[in-house]
Amino acid sequence: MSGYFITLEGIEGVGKTTNLNYVREYLERKGYEVVVTREPGGTPLGEQLRELLLTPRTEPVSDMAELLMMFAARAQHLFAVIEPALARGAWVLCDRFTDATFAYQGGGRQLASEPVALLERLVQKERRPDLTLLLDLPVEVGLARAHSRGVPDRFEAERVEFFQRVREAYLARAEQEPERIKVIDAEPPLAQVQQQIDRVLTGLERQ
Repeated sequence: MSGYFITLEGIEGVGKTTNLNYVREYLERKGYEVVVTREPGGTPLGEQLRELLLTPRTEPVSDMAELLMMFAARAQHLFAVIEPALARGAWVLCDRFTDATFAYQGGGRQLASEPVALLERLVQKERRPDLTLLLDLPVEVGLARAHSRGVPDRFEAERVEFFQRVREAYLARAEQEPERIKVIDAEPPLAQVQQQIDRVLTGLERQ
C-alpha cells in the first residue's frame, strides 16, 4: 500500500516547524509510520546544497543556478527518502517542496514558470504531494517572527517586496489547486491555528 505525502508551505515565520511536529504527533497517535524531512535538504547531499543555497555570500548567485540547485537537492531527496518511504506505506511530512520553488524562484525571483514546470516534470515524473498545508500570514508579521530568531540567512535577508511576491505566488497556487492546497490562517494564537489543521486532517480520515 502506498503511503501519503503531506507538505507544509509558507513564508518565513509562519510556524512550519512547530506545526510539522504537531501533524507528526497527530499521525503517530493514529498508528502511522511517519517520515519527517525538509527541503532543500533531507539527505546528506541535499543538506550540503542547502548550505550553499542559504549561506549569505558576496558573489551574486544567478537565479537559474539557484533553481537548478533546488531541483538537484529534490532529485536526491525523492530518490533516497521520499519514494522509498511512500513505497513501504509510510506517511511523509516535508517542510517545503515544489510549491516553494514556484513561490520563491517563480514569484520571488520572478523567473518564468515554464522552466520550473519543466524541471518539476523531469525530476518528479508524476509525483506530487497528496496534501499541502499552506500556512499564511502577512509578510511583515512573518518576517518579524523570523528575524527574532537570529541572523537571517540569504533568503530571509531579502526585501519585503520579495516576500510579498512569494506570498502572492503561494496564494495563487492555492486558488488553482484548492483540493490539494489548504490555506491555514497562521496569524491567530497557535491553538487556533492547530484547530484549523485538525479540521483538515479529520477530513482526510473521512475520505
